[in-house]
Amino acid sequence: MNGTFYGIGVGPGDPELLTVKAIHAIKAADVLIAPKTEKKEGSVALGIARPYLKEDIEIVYQVFPMVKGFEKDASAWKENKEEILALLRAGKNVAFLTLGDPMFYSTYIYVYRLLAAESDVDVKTIPGIPAFAAIGSRVGYPIVEGDEVLSIIPATAPQEKIERALAASDNAVLMKVYKNADEVISLLEAHGLAQQAVLVSRAGLPEERIVTDISAHKGEPLNYLSTILTRRK
Repeated sequence: MNGTFYGIGVGPGDPELLTVKAIHAIKAADVLIAPKTEKKEGSVALGIARPYLKEDIEIVYQVFPMVKGFEKDASAWKENKEEILALLRAGKNVAFLTLGDPMFYSTYIYVYRLLAAESDVDVKTIPGIPAFAAIGSRVGYPIVEGDEVLSIIPATAPQEKIERALAASDNAVLMKVYKNADEVISLLEAHGLAQQAVLVSRAGLPEERIVTDISAHKGEPLNYLSTILTRRK
């Protein structure tokens, strides 16, 4: 009998923000898949989940390239898929850990699509708290209320696309603010959204950083896990 594949959101950083369901799934797993990029050692998601791991858990690190155009060319992912399928067909329960929520800007989405196409694989996805939700509670910043319109924007998007979203929104969440942080801050300034913005890097992790005057911090390097919350009022 095949094992079950769990996609588990571990939240933004604080291990206490994992759901009870996520913890149960981690403890039911025989194997944990810990995703990482080519450039970094270790796995942030694994570090968050570590307090809940069984002593005899098998940990498998898989490299997932940060590439666009997955739908056109999934070849870089096929080897990882085959490794996961072999574990499942050996009767092992496999858990894939991902930061935040599995269905929100996550590597897991691509893994899910590959495995969901297999008729003999049982996939269970367990939601997690996304960074912006944790940040709002952490710093006492209401994200959206009443009739306000919220846009969630990847800072890696083309500038014109970001500008259109900002122009149409009352409030905004900007994710992945790192490489082009200065340009993003300038856009927020131009739209009257910089003064009331808050930026948080590595929310809930030991290196957490909170910036309430983003315009004064242009030119400073930021971690990939950086998010800005802002609103017009």
